[in-house]
Amino acid sequence: MALEQLSDVVQRCQAIKDESFSPEDYDLFLAAGRTCIEQGDSAQVLSILVDEKNKNIVRCMGWNLLGPLVQMLLKKEDKNLPHCHAILSHLLEVCSPKELLVGLLEQVEEADSASIAETVTLLLKPLQTVLLRLGVKKASSVGMALSTLLSQVARLPVPVTKEQEEDDVFGLCRCCTALLKFVKPFVEEIKEVVKDNNRMSRDNELRVELLKFCMKSLSEPLLEVQLKDPDTLQKSPLRDFATEILIILSNIGESLPDLLSRNVLKRREVPGFLEEEVRYPKESLACMCHLLFVDHIAVDIFPAVLSPIFVLQCNMEYIELLLSRTEVSRLQKGLELYEKSLVRVEDNSLPVDLLELKTFFSVPQNLVKVMTLCPDQTLRSKGLKVFQLSIDKFTTEAKYKFFRGMLNTSHHAGVEGYIIKNIKNQIDFSLKPCNGNDWFLGKHLLPLLRLVLCLPHGPETDLLQNLDRIMESLNLLRYMLIRDKEWENETGIWTELYKIEDNYLKPLRTGLNMSKAHYEAELKSMKEKKISSKDSKASVCTVTVDNEKLPNMTPEMQIQVLQSALFTFDLIESVLARIEEIIEAKERHLS
Repeated sequence: MALEQLSDVVQRCQAIKDESFSPEDYDLFLAAGRTCIEQGDSAQVLSILVDEKNKNIVRCMGWNLLGPLVQMLLKKEDKNLPHCHAILSHLLEVCSPKELLVGLLEQVEEADSASIAETVTLLLKPLQTVLLRLGVKKASSVGMALSTLLSQVARLPVPVTKEQEEDDVFGLCRCCTALLKFVKPFVEEIKEVVKDNNRMSRDNELRVELLKFCMKSLSEPLLEVQLKDPDTLQKSPLRDFATEILIILSNIGESLPDLLSRNVLKRREVPGFLEEEVRYPKESLACMCHLLFVDHIAVDIFPAVLSPIFVLQCNMEYIELLLSRTEVSRLQKGLELYEKSLVRVEDNSLPVDLLELKTFFSVPQNLVKVMTLCPDQTLRSKGLKVFQLSIDKFTTEAKYKFFRGMLNTSHHAGVEGYIIKNIKNQIDFSLKPCNGNDWFLGKHLLPLLRLVLCLPHGPETDLLQNLDRIMESLNLLRYMLIRDKEWENETGIWTELYKIEDNYLKPLRTGLNMSKAHYEAELKSMKEKKISSKDSKASVCTVTVDNEKLPNMTPEMQIQVLQSALFTFDLIESVLARIEEIIEAKERHLS
């Protein structure tokens, strides 16, 4: 029935001159053709379409059959495949390339999540054929096709394990490989133009579309991908894709060193700055830098003449971008890029001038967030390692100013404690023979010590919340009083001691006594409640400590919490008592 309808509409249209077919003709042709293809009559459809008498009809209406044709090809029914492929080839040869392009891209866009990979790999070759038919006017069409394809490919899950990439369980690998074959003739065309610089324009439309393709590929999917080491996975389609993307950038006239240093060397007052930002997205450049310096992709086309400090400076804006995100993949790549950039720099070589740059302030702030807030323990540990590595690279003056800045801005007791520990290490190093300096001894050190040896809220400071900072500051003070003899006073601590006693030690002693008394009273009360309770194991109660309610728990649990707090206070008091003994011994000696 459908075959007869198709034959009828075709015969009727043969008599129509000037190809002035009506909308009804189009609808009948599509409905009958679709039904024939779906019913398995593709051989008969093919014979009608290749008939020379029907060439004008096919040229005008044939592209409408792309939908049902693609669906049949995706089903891969053996008996229909040869004829369906033949129909597609004939349509690609006869129909208008612009209409074919629209029809093929519609099929790509309409693919559901389960058939994206199959649809993309099936239609890339037909799309390439259609685009090449467009000749010199194809640039915008190439851009539209690449944008549509990448948007769909970006929906595919990224393989995480070696086995997932080897088996290509999500289809991403074969899509990436097929995309490289798809763009090859267009890249070769621009590559030939690049050879003759006189004919090359940075605004060449096809070149710009290929640049957009590379930039989009870097942000999706490559920024999500954690490439496997060649020793782990010798043949990696995703590594090959990343490598080719960087090679394409080079082939179309983009200098990788220039891309790396864009954010350092660009002049923001130049007209068209916004366009440049859109053309070179920071996320894409961040991924490029990670590929270059962490994965060592395309290192053979990247000149190794840039100084490590300059490379670090260039990478800082991309590191800042990655570490400001919350996705694990972004944070991991930000930490890796920062680490690899720092490793190449000599210890104690980063000058203090760099701290005036915005990124050298914001990156440590973001790093602190990773160290303290990231739910992933591995990333928190990695963050701490990279944080220390960054400290090690600064000169003595830069370390001093970095510590001062962090103490003023971190507002996290654990981080502040870590900074104080580093200050202690710098003082220890400075006190050794031939290591003296102007920053961790004498007049410069004292203002830093005033930041260290203070309580944020005086005697009312929450000692438990600030435990890390308090313990490290007390350990530093104890060390200095023992290590730096009063007659030498290299650090200036003995001159400053009376201020430290008044502003830090006495308020700390007062706060400690208050806290201990409060917690001891709470503990006594809890023990009395426990004794008076008939069924202490079943009872649940609430205790308020320092104006904060502890979570509901059994009396045994409450008692354990209070005892733990008192143990902590004893720990603080033991160090404080030792410092007070040293000071008393010094005063007895003077008297």
